[in-house]
Amino acid sequence: MGVKFMPWILFLHLLVILCSYGDQARELAEKENKFLEFALEGGDKISTNIKDIHHEHKHAHVMDHIDPSLMVFFTLKDLKVGTRMPIHFPKRDPSNSPKLWPKEQADSIPFSLNQLPYILKLFSFSPNSPQAIAMQSTLSECETKPIKGEVKFCATSYESMLEFTHRIIGSKSNLQSFATLHQTKSSVTFQNYTILDTLMEIPAPKMVACHTMPYPYAVFYCHSQESENRVYRVLLEGDNKDKVEAMVVCHLDTSQWSPRHVSFQVLGVTPGTSSVCHFFPSDHLIWVPKLQIHGSSSV
Repeated sequence: MGVKFMPWILFLHLLVILCSYGDQARELAEKENKFLEFALEGGDKISTNIKDIHHEHKHAHVMDHIDPSLMVFFTLKDLKVGTRMPIHFPKRDPSNSPKLWPKEQADSIPFSLNQLPYILKLFSFSPNSPQAIAMQSTLSECETKPIKGEVKFCATSYESMLEFTHRIIGSKSNLQSFATLHQTKSSVTFQNYTILDTLMEIPAPKMVACHTMPYPYAVFYCHSQESENRVYRVLLEGDNKDKVEAMVVCHLDTSQWSPRHVSFQVLGVTPGTSSVCHFFPSDHLIWVPKLQIHGSSSV
């Protein structure tokens, strides 16, 4: 999976009720503060890092000048029991996050960069607001050409996500999705974690990764790449005893990635010289063909 994941941004908790294409959106004032917090936290990073992974990571020896929220990267050789590394896991409960709309409802609203002025007016956001900047970055990334060997799609509905995933994995395939699970609850988002166990390696001859995007309603950036990838579920324990069943994707071929990719800055490597692995936040999804995998916790 070519890692063109967008920079990690605190996912908005905005619930929007819209009617048909031409109808004015209802007043969003009571929701705007939460979206504002989200946009202010991540909006200034989007323009430069939007094509790179959500929440990138680096090892302790290069921590001094890296935003902690970028700490999710490591290499395949580090994926072993006993490895201790700093990791950022945003604490978001997927059950409380905005859900994908039904296709009919999502399709009733334009999702296009050239329609941004209309969309901003629909949601009552001023053109220079943090919300507008975040939305512009999302739409821009969704319309950017994929890298060589990559197929990408921004899903605004559950149906469109499944259609894209079936197109990649196979129309007759049964699908299975995986997500990171926090076994314990705490407010700590960044700390050292130790790998206690590799719970499973998930066979993924084809896979689709879907990442949440900043927008007034749920949007997922989904993509797949032809190069070899490996998918794992690992058990982590934080210094404060937090337990996390974390999803990991390792990309074995990075030769087509941009040299400016954040993972290379974090790991001190160059395109094509190293594998790049990264952890998934709890509200991101990994889709694979459904297989009989004992001990899995699919969603």
